[in-house]
Amino acid sequence: MQPYELSATEAAGLIAAGELSCEELARSTLMRIQECESAIRAWSYVNADEVVRNARELDKGIPRGALHGLTLGVKDMIDTFDMPTSHNSPIYYGHRPSKDAASVAIVRQRGAQILGKTETAEFAAGGRFPNTRNGRNPRYSPGASSSGSAAAVGAGMAQLALATQTGGSLIRPAAYNGIHGFKPTHGLVSTEGAKTFAPSLDTIGWYGRSVADLALMASVFRIAVPEERPGIRGLRVGLCRGPNWQHIEAGGEAALLAAARRLEDAGAIVEDLDLPEELERATALHGVLMRGEGRVSFFNEYVQHYPMLHEGMRSLVEGAVSSADLIQAHDGLAQCRRVFDGLFGKDLDVVITPPASGEAPLADAGPPPMTSAMVFCAMWTALHVPCVALPVGDGRDGLPLGVQLIGARGLDGRLLAISHDVAEAVTGDDVRY
Repeated sequence: MQPYELSATEAAGLIAAGELSCEELARSTLMRIQECESAIRAWSYVNADEVVRNARELDKGIPRGALHGLTLGVKDMIDTFDMPTSHNSPIYYGHRPSKDAASVAIVRQRGAQILGKTETAEFAAGGRFPNTRNGRNPRYSPGASSSGSAAAVGAGMAQLALATQTGGSLIRPAAYNGIHGFKPTHGLVSTEGAKTFAPSLDTIGWYGRSVADLALMASVFRIAVPEERPGIRGLRVGLCRGPNWQHIEAGGEAALLAAARRLEDAGAIVEDLDLPEELERATALHGVLMRGEGRVSFFNEYVQHYPMLHEGMRSLVEGAVSSADLIQAHDGLAQCRRVFDGLFGKDLDVVITPPASGEAPLADAGPPPMTSAMVFCAMWTALHVPCVALPVGDGRDGLPLGVQLIGARGLDGRLLAISHDVAEAVTGDDVRY
C-alpha cells in the first residue's frame, strides 16, 4: 500500500509511531495528484514545492495536533492566506486573502498539510461550474459545488477535504464519489472567511475515507464523539423516503433498501418513518431562504462587477423574494426543526434516507437543475441537523451508491458514534436491482 492510500486515521497512527514521515505522505500524495489530475481536474491550485517544504517543517517539530501531517484540500471559496481564493469567478482571479478562514486556521494549527484549493461552482452557488470529473470514473459527474473536494478524496489525491453545504453540495458529492462525508449541525463550525450564499443554511463540513476520519476532524472542531458506541443490535432506525420520493431512481432506492436489509440482518430495528405533515413544506421553505438570502449575499458583486458576473448569478440577485416571504420561511422552519428533533428518543435513534436520487450522471450531460440536484438534501440542510454520507456499494454501472444518516440538532457526536457501526453493517460490494 502506498502512503496516499492510507486513511487519515491510519496515516496519523503511523506518523505518531515514527513509521511514516510527513514528507513521505506528502510526496506520495503529490505523485497521486500528478497521476490523476489531468483526468479528474479536482484542483484549482496546488504548489507542490510549498507542500514539500511545509511537510519537512512538520517533521522537524513536535506534533501539533490530531491532524499532524495529514493531507487536506480546501474548497476554493474558503479563504487561505498563502493560496489564491478565486471562488471560480473571474472577479476574484488571483485574489489573495490576508488571512485564513477560521476553519482553515484551525486545521492548519492542528498540523494539517494544506495541499491546495479544490474546484467549486461559482461562489459555491451556481453560475459557472468547474470541469471536475468523478473521482471513481472521469466519465461521470462528481456532484455539486463541493465537487473538487469530493473528487480529490475519492481519487486518493487527499485524505481529507473541507467542503460546504447550502442545499446538497456536500452530501451528494460524497455519494457520487463513494466516500464518507459529514455536515455538522448548522452553526457548530464557524463560516468566518468563507463566502456565504445563504447564512441561515451554509454549513462547513468535510470528507474522509472512513467514519473514523470524519470523527477525527470533528474532534478538531470540538465535536466530541462518545468512545462507547451504541452498537447495532436494538438500534432504532427510521427508514425515511421523505416527501420528495418521486425523484428517486432505481439505484437510489436499491441502495436504501439494501442498507436497511443489512442493518436488520445485523440486529437493528428498522421501521418506516413517515414524517409529520409539517415537514412536507421544509424543502419549499429552504428554496425561499436560499433565493432570498442569496440575492443579498451576491448584491455586492452584482453592483461592482456586473459584466463579469455569470448570468445565472445575476438572475439570482434579480430574483423577487419579499421580506414577508423570508420571515414566513424563517418562522416556518423554526417550527419544523422543533418537530423533527422531537421524533428522537426511545423509539428513534437515527434516520436513514437517500443522499441523492441515484448514481452519478454522465459529466457531459451538464449540471442538473439546482432544485433536482439537491432534492434529497435540501430539507435536512434547512432543518439544521447533522448528516453523514456513507457508501453502500457499487450500482449497476459500477458507480458508487450511498445513504445518509440523520440525527437531531446538536447530537453530532452521537450520530458519528452510531455511524461507525452502521457503516460496518451497510457497506457491501454491490447493490443489486
